[in-house]
Amino acid sequence: MNSPILQLLVLAGIAVFLILRLKNVLGTRDGFEGPPRNASSPAQERRNEFEVVDGGPDRDITDHVPEDTDAAGALADMKRIEPQFGVTDFLQGSRGAYEMILMAFENGKLDEVMPFLSEEVYETFVQVVDARQEQGLTIDAEFIGLRETALADATFDQSSKRAEITVRFVAELVSVVRNKDGDVIEGTPGQSKKQKDIWTFERVMGSNDPNWRLVATGE
Repeated sequence: MNSPILQLLVLAGIAVFLILRLKNVLGTRDGFEGPPRNASSPAQERRNEFEVVDGGPDRDITDHVPEDTDAAGALADMKRIEPQFGVTDFLQGSRGAYEMILMAFENGKLDEVMPFLSEEVYETFVQVVDARQEQGLTIDAEFIGLRETALADATFDQSSKRAEITVRFVAELVSVVRNKDGDVIEGTPGQSKKQKDIWTFERVMGSNDPNWRLVATGE
């Protein structure tokens, strides 16, 4: 086997590895179900098993999770420690955090979002970005918008007052991976894809630090 062919096979193997690594870190991307670049369930019975507001269930909680669940109880505990905390407000903030962190990863500018990442998540992201740069891979990315943001779970540790909220995101973005020669090895220019992620954010309720940090990623 001659040298140019061998080099091509090695680069192809590295590219496949990095693409799989990206998917493990940030979730899955499906083909867009529509033209490029364009982006109720039945009510559940509720029981008054946690803190009520104005004589009824806290709609800020029950609008996002069923009342008789552990997640609802955890959210109520968070609000007892920090009354100004709002679940709806948190989810709105998580949308902005998701776009900011995702695009910082795609563009290799993780220092800009370091305060919003746990040390473990930051190091994982850095390893992927460094490997990508070492192989001369670049990503052209554009965030189109979020299709879905939903609270998936919540937990609260009474002793440490540490809260964790898990959110499911479905976004739409254009992401094209190129090798050092500028050839496209993943994605299609101008065509968006769905990006699915399940992220867990953590914060100590009642602390002076207002930032929620990303502590886990999945799909």
